[in-house]
Amino acid sequence: MKTTVIAVVGTKSSGKTTTIEVLTEQLTKRGYEIAVVKHIPEPNFAIDTEGKDTWRFAQSGAKTIVSVAPDEIATIEKIDTTSFSLEEILHRCRDVDLVFLEGFKKLAGKNHDIPKIVTVKSAKEALEASETFKPILAFTGLHSIETLNLNVPYMNILENTEKIVDIVDKNVKK
Repeated sequence: MKTTVIAVVGTKSSGKTTTIEVLTEQLTKRGYEIAVVKHIPEPNFAIDTEGKDTWRFAQSGAKTIVSVAPDEIATIEKIDTTSFSLEEILHRCRDVDLVFLEGFKKLAGKNHDIPKIVTVKSAKEALEASETFKPILAFTGLHSIETLNLNVPYMNILENTEKIVDIVDKNVKK
């Protein structure tokens, strides 16, 4: 089976992380291997912690640092990602059935090959998203869009978990 990519897009604090968290939990129970790629737009953000050995290795000039612990391995690459394509990012997700992209509105937003789940906080956000993002599998988030007649299902991720999991499951199996 080829890897399916689904973008979860929305404004800050609209429920993107919760949506991915619930979908990942439920879909792994169905046997899927899942990767999640999180867009962090804050400038000067560092995954590494100042003062730790891995940080010190990077400060001394290492371009790649691999940290191995009993239950995880992390690779930190000191590289300019501002011009990365979506393909370059996805290339790092190996041996999985499904990749969730959190954020990446610019890279994934206009890509019609990537279905989206849109998290919304208002009717205005839903209307704007329906014009901007194609295709949309579902809306979720803090504001129901059922009165807007957008022909896209809305689900409260915490109340209609099974429905949205089934939608994603069908999309992966296509």
